[in-house]
Parts: sequence; structure tokens; C-alpha cells
Amino acid sequence: MAKQNDDLSDIDRKILRVLQLEANLPLDRIAEKVGASRTAIWNRIKRFEASGLIKRYQAVLDPDLAGLGQTFFVMIRTNKHDSAWLKRFSDAVESLPQIIEAHRLAGETDYLLKVQVESPAAYDRFYRSLIDQIELYNVTSQISMETIKMATPLPI
Repeated sequence: MAKQNDDLSDIDRKILRVLQLEANLPLDRIAEKVGASRTAIWNRIKRFEASGLIKRYQAVLDPDLAGLGQTFFVMIRTNKHDSAWLKRFSDAVESLPQIIEAHRLAGETDYLLKVQVESPAAYDRFYRSLIDQIELYNVTSQISMETIKMATPLPI
């Protein structure tokens, strides 16, 4: 588990907040928003990238406009917890692009998947593909009726 970086200065946090909202903003604009020099901003961003704090840059798409407006949450229980099963499960999760998040949980449910598809029929095809790849003890799926909040920025 990654350790929180308590060494971030106020300027670092401001830079990271700006980048999380507008990663393609020119350095001059970031410097203006943060109140630091362009060179200082560039050096700090390079340090964040080298340390792994910034993992990657990407565009955030609107699922409806991308034709993938159906979100399903899939709760999985398994009666297998050995490393071979976990490897097969991880491989299955990685192989299915419809899974946009996967979490191992504590409690009654072992895994939670967030699945983005174009329709309930597409979800059924996804589900059949998943169970063809890995044995599961219990699967419960729920469709999201409305996305109330979808955010990617971390509250730093």
C-alpha cells in the first residue's frame, strides 16, 4: 500500500489540483494559477512524474457520448482464495476492457467491479465472457440508474 506523501508543500498541492482538472494546461497558465515561476512548476511536475505520484495523463470521456452509458456494479463472492485462482481472476479482469474499476474488499463481498457497457444486452455478453474465464461462487449485479457524481481528482 502506498504511503501518503506528507512532504508536499502548498505549492505542490496547488499544482496537483490544477493538473488533475486540466492536465494539458500550458506551463505558463499553471504558473499563473499557482503563483510560481514556469521553471519551478516544470521541475516539480518532473519530480512528481519521476516519483510515480503522477501515474499518467489521460482524457476523461463522457460515457453517454462515447456510447457506453450503462454502468453496472458487480459484486463477486468466491470460495477460492489461493494464488492460482487470484492470478486467473486478475488475468480475466485485465482482459475485459468493460471493467473500468476492480476492487478487492473486506467483508461479505470479495470483489467489486465497475463495468461500463452500451446496454443490458452488452452487459450479458460481458458477464458470459467473465464466467467463461473464471469460476465464481456468487455474482450479484446492479445497474446504476443515475450517476450523481463522477470525479477523478483526489481531494489533496
